[in-house]
Amino acid sequence: MNRLERMRQQMLEEKIDAYVVIRPENGRYVSGFTGGEATLFITSERACLLTDFRYIEQAKAQAPDFEIIKTGLDHFATLSEIGQQALRVGFEGDFITFLSYGKLKDALPQAELLSLPDLVSHLRSVKDKSEIELIRQAVRIADDAFAEVLKTIEIGQTEQEIGLALEFSMRRAGASGGSFEFIIASGVRSAMPHGTASTKQIQLGEFLTMDFGAIYQGYCSDITRTVFLGEPGDKHSEVYETVLAAQRAGIKAVAPGRTGKEVDAVARKLIEEAGYGDYFGHGLGHSVGLAIHEGPNLNMREERVLEPGMVITVEPGIYIPDWGGVRIEDIVLVTENGCEVLTQAPKEFIILE
Repeated sequence: MNRLERMRQQMLEEKIDAYVVIRPENGRYVSGFTGGEATLFITSERACLLTDFRYIEQAKAQAPDFEIIKTGLDHFATLSEIGQQALRVGFEGDFITFLSYGKLKDALPQAELLSLPDLVSHLRSVKDKSEIELIRQAVRIADDAFAEVLKTIEIGQTEQEIGLALEFSMRRAGASGGSFEFIIASGVRSAMPHGTASTKQIQLGEFLTMDFGAIYQGYCSDITRTVFLGEPGDKHSEVYETVLAAQRAGIKAVAPGRTGKEVDAVARKLIEEAGYGDYFGHGLGHSVGLAIHEGPNLNMREERVLEPGMVITVEPGIYIPDWGGVRIEDIVLVTENGCEVLTQAPKEFIILE
């Protein structure tokens, strides 16, 4: 069963006549179209891809299972022409804007509109073999960039310079770009979980946290490594080893049939028992694919059960204000019996002199 057929099966279960796809990664997943402007309108009988003149030929080549319909810049006018028979229509309630919702309502006045944000994202959560291979390559590119840039880090470099070096390395290896704005944070800034690269110069006696990833043929990778500049103190080593132990325990806990909540609890308990529970304030991980953040997650609220084929990060951290922080992150593939760690960059406490 191909992706379009699986989507229609989901629509049947939800008892809807049609579904409107606007989110780019959902559209790409279902149709194969990688262009920048498209709306999908899918029923049990028709699969329509609405786009403007700039992308017609690309859409014909990439989405052979779809009827390509040329529109103006406002796709909703065309929706009103092709969707008049649909009485129950699902849409991506977590993505569509209030303005677009109003336009959708005006375009399909006869329809009951239902917010079904998970209809496509749930399909995307379990990756097929081709997707897994693309993610593997995105991970390899990030691993290799870390190894390359690690050799060039020097005291006095700015966080932004290190981030640029990572991006250049990944682009040279075939990445189309970074999968998010890199987090390069040193010293007290390493206590900021989302401390994007600044003009701060790295100094001796500091942690340096690097959280980055590559996009390869649309698929993302995500890796975090924390190194130390100079001679670490006892507390630096203790915090690092605590995070590393929690990360390894979290990876060991990843298995089909476990909920994200259960896996999160394993790593979180270890950090709490070490006395640092108040300094781990985010979830243990998130799924990765065409988007850098997908579901299911590993956190204290996630009830969804892990399945083979899901690709997810494991990234505990300890962040102590006005002192510093550590995060270690790998991407793992859920398998039939547990998980496979895709990230291969070393995790032992790396000390740069």
